[in-house]
Amino acid sequence: MNPDHGTSSSPPDPRELAAQVLLHGRAPVAVLDLGEDGPLLQWVNPAFERVTGYTLEEVRRGGLISPGLGSVVQARLHERAGGEEPFTITLPLVRADGHRFSMVAEFTPQAIRGGTRFVVIATGAGGAAESVQPGFEQHSRIALETMAGVSEVLSEEDESEALTGVARVMATHLFAWCGFFAEDGVLQPINGLAGLGPERRARPRRGITASDETDPVGRLLGERTMERIRVDLDAAQVPGSWSAQLVELANEALADVPEATREVVLAPLLGRGRVLGLVAVAESGVRPVYPDAGAVLEIAARRVGLAMDHTLLYEAEHVLAETLQRTMLPELDHIDALDVWTYYSPNAEHAQVGGDWYDVVRIGDGAVAAVVGDVVGHDVEAASAMGQLRSVLRALANELVDPGTVLTRVDSIVEAMRIRRAASMVYTTLTPTAEGAWLLEYTGAGHLPGLVYSGGTVTDLDGAAGTLIGFGHANRETAAREVGPGDVLLLYTDGLIERRARPVQDGLVRLREVFAEIGDAPDAAGVGELLLRSFDDPPEDDIAVVVIRVPTRSGEQERRGRSQRWRLPSAVESVRHARVLAAQTCREWGRSETAAIELVVSELVANAVVHGWGSLEVRVHETVDGVRVEVEDGNPMPPTHLDAHPARVGGYGMHIVDRLADWGWRPSGPGKVVWARLHGDATLAISTGDGARS
Repeated sequence: MNPDHGTSSSPPDPRELAAQVLLHGRAPVAVLDLGEDGPLLQWVNPAFERVTGYTLEEVRRGGLISPGLGSVVQARLHERAGGEEPFTITLPLVRADGHRFSMVAEFTPQAIRGGTRFVVIATGAGGAAESVQPGFEQHSRIALETMAGVSEVLSEEDESEALTGVARVMATHLFAWCGFFAEDGVLQPINGLAGLGPERRARPRRGITASDETDPVGRLLGERTMERIRVDLDAAQVPGSWSAQLVELANEALADVPEATREVVLAPLLGRGRVLGLVAVAESGVRPVYPDAGAVLEIAARRVGLAMDHTLLYEAEHVLAETLQRTMLPELDHIDALDVWTYYSPNAEHAQVGGDWYDVVRIGDGAVAAVVGDVVGHDVEAASAMGQLRSVLRALANELVDPGTVLTRVDSIVEAMRIRRAASMVYTTLTPTAEGAWLLEYTGAGHLPGLVYSGGTVTDLDGAAGTLIGFGHANRETAAREVGPGDVLLLYTDGLIERRARPVQDGLVRLREVFAEIGDAPDAAGVGELLLRSFDDPPEDDIAVVVIRVPTRSGEQERRGRSQRWRLPSAVESVRHARVLAAQTCREWGRSETAAIELVVSELVANAVVHGWGSLEVRVHETVDGVRVEVEDGNPMPPTHLDAHPARVGGYGMHIVDRLADWGWRPSGPGKVVWARLHGDATLAISTGDGARS
């Protein structure tokens, strides 16, 4: 080999090769920086100048992007700024000779100080691009990108802000402005898929009157068909009409959008057989109107209307299920001789309805029956089966005392009723004896056994175990044992202890350990709180718990176990209503600390109304040494103290509760329960003039 014709001993510099490709290659290449002052083209290669007919300085002076479309391209770049993945944009361009064409370009972002740098490489331009019908490709692409953006917002955005997101997408790609409105006697802006909210939707809807037939916006609200109309924002409107309201709202929204035209286009948000609101858009006065913008508006309106309808149907189902579940929970009989605490929490993932249930009822001669059960499923059918079982059991409990006999009869009745859901339960009776103790009799039907705490020892009620309800073909057995003063009976469903990461057996071991630590708990409510705090990880199933404690004292001091429960809306008037109900109940109980109870109930309910959501449940329990108040709402965040400051308005509620009671909180289903335990001397904190009332 001739050494004069051999290869070089050192390889070529890769950067030099890359520079040669960029300088002499046929693909147009540019470098674009996007900072606070907008996009700035930093460099273009000769191929870019050859295809466009512009030099770098000429491009910087403007004219390359088709008129009116620069803001659309810039918006796309801002959406991708800060990312790392390459993306493609079809650029609508105008060559130096005035010829319009499309350039398909790949943008590769790189983070730089103060913004993002894009390396732009054309993947389709020149002659190939010239054969494309002018404007067609970018119009189609932008329309598809708009609908993809709307779909993404509706599927991923928080439903309370979904319409704000849709409006942002529409204004970015097609229009200068977009807004959504719903009517509640008057037209109002809306941001979420729930429209004006459940409280306003509960009111009767305003009918579309005869005068509305001549009003274009009123007609759009009443016709329930897809139609687009245009409303001139400068035209005179009948005062108070739907069109006048729309014009006023649109003018207010467009005050900060100078490029918008003085006309809005409206389309109805159609649900199933009803108009749920309106979408309004204003076109841009500085860029061309897309030929298919109207069709995109109608498609977006239909998708938003359907999403709103689904949200309303889900909320209606949720409210129905919750109402059904709550109404099926029993109003417990007052048990003078025993301290009784009950708890129920639905699993939020299952529409707040299920088959877990409990009941405590007097059955004559001082005896008390207590039951906890679980019907398989988390739907209305499970709740319905639960309600039937509870009714059957209540009726039989008042006729038959022996638990085994009661469940044997339940088996036969359930078989005749053809209840299709499997169910488990544990049924117990407590009968006072002459020696001051209680005879505890029980039987089980495929359910986790109850527990008894006595003198530091925990015992399983595992005698008389049987098959699931409806599957028993023989007489069920009854087991018995004696319980005395200070002993505690616990009945529960598996939702208390079972989690995906914790098998039932592990949960049982933990439950026995916690139950053995209750010591000298002053009341059944304290025992229940200890259990719930120990299993405070989010439940994956419904929870039902019954705690019954045999009192250690007798006489008037043992008046306890009485309780009341009220379901109230999350509204300001509920504060006064709850205060009146609690005070009236405590006066009927002969309590002396009524004023303190009123104040604590007011503060807890006010906090739930201001900071929580969903309906509220207020519970008042009489304990061995006072009264316990519980307020449940749908916000899982705990209450907090605010430091005192003379400039602050409000925020002192929990400081007041501090002065009057011991208090705490616990998770409950999707929300929380805040509880306060007032002792018999709570009135002293009010009468000392130490500021507890302020």
